[in-house]
Amino acid sequence: QVQLVESGGGLVQPGGSLRLSCAASGTVFSINDMGWYRQAAGKQRELVAGITSGGSTNYADSVKDRFTISRDNAKNTVYLQMNSLKPEDTAVYYCNADIRESRIRRARPYWGQGTQVTVSS
Repeated sequence: QVQLVESGGGLVQPGGSLRLSCAASGTVFSINDMGWYRQAAGKQRELVAGITSGGSTNYADSVKDRFTISRDNAKNTVYLQMNSLKPEDTAVYYCNADIRESRIRRARPYWGQGTQVTVSS
């Protein structure tokens, strides 16, 4: 069984920084794309940033130049460094990964449980 476990959320003042981590555990053969999504109260879940297995990245316009996504393939972990945080970044952040559990299985998407990020003074 594969699990994605997130950590690093919390309360931060506007202009502050947080680093989210998401580690995959269990029967992981390989991981393709990984990403971070967020869902604010009353809004739809949206893509924040994505990263391919080769390291190519993409970002939502609202977080470009403030957030950085990275991954450590040896640790099956994806990170989201969030700088210059704004109140509108407040949301539950979810990690997502396309994971193959074995050589003969296709990759399928997994989600973390979500971690709350609150930006407030």
